[in-house]
Amino acid sequence: MSNASLRPIMAGHAFLALSCVGIIASTPAQAADGGGQRYGQPTDDDQSNDILVSGQRIKPADLPKQVAPLIDTPRSIVVLPKEVIEQTGSATLAEALRTVPGITFGAAEGGNPVGDRPFIRGFDSQGSTYVDGVRDFAAQSREVFAVESIQVVRGSDSTLGGRGSAGGTINIVSKLPTERDFVRATASYGTADYKRATIDVNQKLSDTVAVRLNGMWHDQDVAYRDAINQRRWGVAPSITVGLGTPTRLTASYYYMESHELPDTGIPYLYTIGNSPLGTTTVEPAIGQVTTIAGVTGNVDRSTYYGLKDRDFRDTKTNQATIRAEHDFGRVTLRNTSRFTHNVQNYIYTQPDDQQGNVFGTNAAVPALAGGMVWRRANTRYGYADSIVNQTDLFGTVATGGIKHSFSAGAEFAWEKARRGTYVLATGSTSAQRCTTLQISRYNCTSLFSPNPSDPWVNYTNDTDAVGAPIAKTAPVQETQNDGQTQAVYAFDSITLAEPLILNLGARYDRFRSVTRPGQPVTATQQIEYQRTDKLFNWQAGLVLKPVKNTSLYASYATSATPPNSLLGEGQEQNALPTTVAAATASLQLLKPEKSKSYEVGAKADLFDNRLNLSLAVFQTDTTNARAVGENNTVAYIGERRIRGIEVGVNGQILPGWTAFGGYTHLDPVITDGGFTALAVPAVMNGTTIVRAATTAQVPSVNTGRQSTQTPKDSFTAWTNVSLFNRFQIGGGAFYTSRVYGGYADNRSAAQNAAGVITVTPATKTNLRSIPSYWRFDARASLAITKRIDLSVNVQNLTNKTYFTQAFTAHYATIAAGRSAFATLAVRY
Repeated sequence: MSNASLRPIMAGHAFLALSCVGIIASTPAQAADGGGQRYGQPTDDDQSNDILVSGQRIKPADLPKQVAPLIDTPRSIVVLPKEVIEQTGSATLAEALRTVPGITFGAAEGGNPVGDRPFIRGFDSQGSTYVDGVRDFAAQSREVFAVESIQVVRGSDSTLGGRGSAGGTINIVSKLPTERDFVRATASYGTADYKRATIDVNQKLSDTVAVRLNGMWHDQDVAYRDAINQRRWGVAPSITVGLGTPTRLTASYYYMESHELPDTGIPYLYTIGNSPLGTTTVEPAIGQVTTIAGVTGNVDRSTYYGLKDRDFRDTKTNQATIRAEHDFGRVTLRNTSRFTHNVQNYIYTQPDDQQGNVFGTNAAVPALAGGMVWRRANTRYGYADSIVNQTDLFGTVATGGIKHSFSAGAEFAWEKARRGTYVLATGSTSAQRCTTLQISRYNCTSLFSPNPSDPWVNYTNDTDAVGAPIAKTAPVQETQNDGQTQAVYAFDSITLAEPLILNLGARYDRFRSVTRPGQPVTATQQIEYQRTDKLFNWQAGLVLKPVKNTSLYASYATSATPPNSLLGEGQEQNALPTTVAAATASLQLLKPEKSKSYEVGAKADLFDNRLNLSLAVFQTDTTNARAVGENNTVAYIGERRIRGIEVGVNGQILPGWTAFGGYTHLDPVITDGGFTALAVPAVMNGTTIVRAATTAQVPSVNTGRQSTQTPKDSFTAWTNVSLFNRFQIGGGAFYTSRVYGGYADNRSAAQNAAGVITVTPATKTNLRSIPSYWRFDARASLAITKRIDLSVNVQNLTNKTYFTQAFTAHYATIAAGRSAFATLAVRY
């Protein structure tokens, strides 16, 4: 159910928006100390009802919506512990999640061209990322210095997290106070001027009060990439009052600030206009490249097309949380409130080849002969705020002879995202991007030898010779998105009989979204579009336990993604309209996108519950996807289907030998991509228009093709072995098959004087993609004393040149080359 409206408002009228909360856990799993605990060892004496994760135990009370141990939960759930994060040398969320099979990162678009954009089971999960169970919707790049573990739920799960979540959710679990004192500090130094320091201190002030402080400072260049650098620092203090008592209050704060020169990647070689006849798998222009004019040169992996004097990315995250909880015997009542303020500002070069400048379009014309790259500038300044309140009631009860492990709750959230752009003259209004003038202004550069230190200057426009400062758009031209969510939910794990468990869940959301696009009606007046969607989602699963430590399960779950779900903080195909004409034509036609997942699987906890093995076979169907209909209007006819199989391993194989990883195979298909509009030129008789120009609708080039940003096969394996009590060796192997960023063909249409339209079939089809790759990492560590460790990580051991993200049309993101760094860790 939904309703929608539009109305004019005065610019500058402020709203504080609304968000959704949610998901898997609200408080982190806590190790017994600050890092001295060896991976693969339990940390608590009372373990009868705990959930085993990589040899560590998480109490059920720390996961209020996880109403059963993982082995009794009919879902595919992966928990990445801090030990694996540390051993792999991961410093960011993206680096940590590369160890989880089935997760890839798409080239971010829309309002988030640089930040995290994870894909789970082929679905964009940028808007389904959570911190301690609360939605973290803003576009950002996340750190791991204050992370205890990362939980990944795969499959449709709007029941857990609310709107979105077609492929799954990611929950970042924070480090909070524990009952033991410890200090752990690390200092790292390595190649590419890598420098990093962290500290984690937990101190009990009394028997029931403890404080914890996490801090981080990071400074590095990027191996085998020119000019790029990353600088950031952060701090995360927290305090718990009532530790170990029935009534507890926890207050925490998280701050992270970053400054970087963002990577521009490598442009694709061809456009649809200059590619060879037939179907062409278009890859980035790397290595030896020959232009249309026959000029051959080398594009090195280090090549950077951005501008050091112009490009930047600055971000800040402020997050304050208060959590109060009380135990009533076997039932706990918890309330969580959080305020988050995120700021992101950037000017970011995309090496854009939409005009065919890389390969060239005409060998006889110097400006069109290829070997050039236009420095297209994407820009943004803005902020995103959210206020969330979540209440959970969870515990265990028995009704007759049936046992219930339940959770029920309510969420109320307000979200707001406001953004504008910087005003630049980059040659975008030139019919030919790489003219002599634009080359002289450094808006266009050499494919083979760009200079990041070019003295770029901004001008009032693309032809004027008068310099101008870089300015921001006027406030009335800024776009604002607001959201309000009210939700209630409930889960129950019902032990019907000793070997049979029924798992149920349901959630109702009321999501109100408001958009004020940066296209004012007058100099002082904007138009406001608003819509309210009422979403009901549910899940059900049945678990059969042949023996205590094994389970077989079958499950079904749904998800719903309403229009404007991301509030402009990323690429969103189902956004609210941005013009009056579009709103008038389509606002009432908008619908939520719907997905449903079917899954069967098996799990086993071996070796006294220290090693977990899992197998899942699944299918996710998406219907109601927004597309262009046959009449060139919005239609909800798009369909996708993802089928696959997942195998996972997690824990201790033998004493001192741990493993984490798995394999995922997907069959991702866009079963119906809707229609594409082809321009049909007017029919002329001299200067007289006989038949006006129009459009012709043809089936989308995407129909029947592999889903974008989704590899068919991915494999990850990380293992660590302890030798002679003091020495450890470890390593990882990571594989991702080919990923497609987008598709295009050259179909055309014409009409005669009678208005009969003829469509000329395509002679060219481009599949923009990045090739498959293997990557290998290695690690060795030595316990110098009981309190001092020295470790060395080597990432990309073979110095493989590979790409990690495929943009829809412009470029692909290239990975760093081989790097190494040593870490000294001290704890007491």
